[in-house]
Amino acid sequence: MSAPRLTARHYHGHPHDQSPRDRVVLDYDARFLRRKVLTCDSGERLLVDLPNTTSLDHGGVLLLEGGGEVLVVAASEPLLEVTAEHLPRIAWHIGNRHTPCQIEDTRLLIQRDHVIRAMLDHLGATVREVDEPFTPEGGAYGHGRTHAHEHGHTHHHGHADHDHSHEH
Repeated sequence: MSAPRLTARHYHGHPHDQSPRDRVVLDYDARFLRRKVLTCDSGERLLVDLPNTTSLDHGGVLLLEGGGEVLVVAASEPLLEVTAEHLPRIAWHIGNRHTPCQIEDTRLLIQRDHVIRAMLDHLGATVREVDEPFTPEGGAYGHGRTHAHEHGHTHHHGHADHDHSHEH
């Protein structure tokens, strides 16, 4: 028996029907996919087969082939909560490292990373380990993923012939 196939995704934060057929809970890394079998809360296995690698958003929906929708929910995962007196300055340093970051009014959330944590400690930020859903800011050009330059397409940055290392 083959798994039902998910072939499209709505680009909005709420399902069309009042109650989606099921839901799938995925951490940040697992929400970046093209072809993969997922297990829903009900235990049903679904084959996601999208035309392009896609970053699924918390609260988005997957449209089932033949009808019905599956809600995408961000799973709790190990994160670092970052606070500081000058939070925009800290956010700049995190962004300069191409680190995915959830930006809130009074705090930042990033995935746990001992190197970034050491940098934040050095900058005077307060860093605390938490377990929460992670919904980082999307890319400036609508790509949804901001880490490195591995989003699967070519683009011109306008700053020719430099490497992307940030070692100083």
